[in-house]
Amino acid sequence: MGRIMVLEYHLITDHNGDYARERGQFRKDLELLYDRGYRPVNMSDVLDKKLDLPRGISPVVFVFDDASPEQFRYIENNGKLEIDPTSGIGIWLDFRKTHPDWNNKAVFCLLSGANAGHNFFGDRGIQGQKSQWRFQKVKWLANNGFELCDHTLWHAQLNKYPDAFVQEQIARNALAIDSAVPGYRIRAMALPQGLWPKNRALASHGSWTNPKTGKTVTYSWPVVFEVAGGPMRSPYDPGFNPGATPRIQVIGNAIEANMNRLEQSGNMYISDGNPSVVARPPAHAVAAKH
Repeated sequence: MGRIMVLEYHLITDHNGDYARERGQFRKDLELLYDRGYRPVNMSDVLDKKLDLPRGISPVVFVFDDASPEQFRYIENNGKLEIDPTSGIGIWLDFRKTHPDWNNKAVFCLLSGANAGHNFFGDRGIQGQKSQWRFQKVKWLANNGFELCDHTLWHAQLNKYPDAFVQEQIARNALAIDSAVPGYRIRAMALPQGLWPKNRALASHGSWTNPKTGKTVTYSWPVVFEVAGGPMRSPYDPGFNPGATPRIQVIGNAIEANMNRLEQSGNMYISDGNPSVVARPPAHAVAAKH
């Protein structure tokens, strides 16, 4: 019944800010979480109650908003594409080399039509990223264990627009994700700036008809990520409401502060254990039920 942290990241870059995490600090975040007994899970794992972690370990959900090159950037090396080691994914994969039980589990909330490179991780030469690499990056994430999430077409403030516009923004982005990974089952969307549409239900369910082709695209998912709100309830908690999932904005020492509060209150989710997985419990671990 313990709470689970859902961490919200944006840019992984050369400085810290409200929407930026300095690269070295990002790696320190991973090290801190690992050392304190946390392991990443996807939001779909939470929904399906498949939190198969060793006894004493706590789950944490990483969510990356806005699909920037700073999160996932390619570089060309002798004609071959390589993941830039200074991008978020590059840092994640390097960390995993020395922490093999740190799985590829994180949620990427995507934009497919935004400016300034927030278009499936960069296009039109922005930060050296070619437009033809866009779908390849999205497919790589899906093929390597990460989860894809809708974040609207170009980060529209949904509270300002009529219902038809809201549905077009969400559905067209879902269509773009399907074009990159045909048949992919999206289970979450993130509200741009945490702003709900006037008709809140449209964040989870809706449709849009392409006026040129007459084809209708429908969308439906259980998870809507908010911007803030603290740790979320366990999926075993009767009060669990994925349709309004709170997150923790990773600013300053927010991760450590929330971990400390959860541990001190005895209100953190700690795994009872998966019999097929064995690991030494972290220092904080105590006998606990979900």
